[in-house]
Amino acid sequence: MKRKNKKFQKRGSNSLNKLSLFQKPDGKFSKKCPLSNKNAPIIDYKNVSLLKKYVSDNGKIISSKITSVSFNKQKKLTKEIKKAKILSLL
Repeated sequence: MKRKNKKFQKRGSNSLNKLSLFQKPDGKFSKKCPLSNKNAPIIDYKNVSLLKKYVSDNGKIISSKITSVSFNKQKKLTKEIKKAKILSLL
């Protein structure tokens, strides 16, 4: 008769098991672009309060993976952030 090794038995699906850093998540988490809504603010170098949200404390532009901004909007954001930096608004 085989013994079941309790050490290596798979436990029931626990919510903590899904939070492991090395496991892929079961479902994809997709977030909508915050700058593509109907009431979205206009991306402009003069809109400093908007641009500050997408710049880190060190002055680096935060990636679109973190902010969930679409590709085209991210390109426009980087362009406007660079303009604002040149004009020393940021």
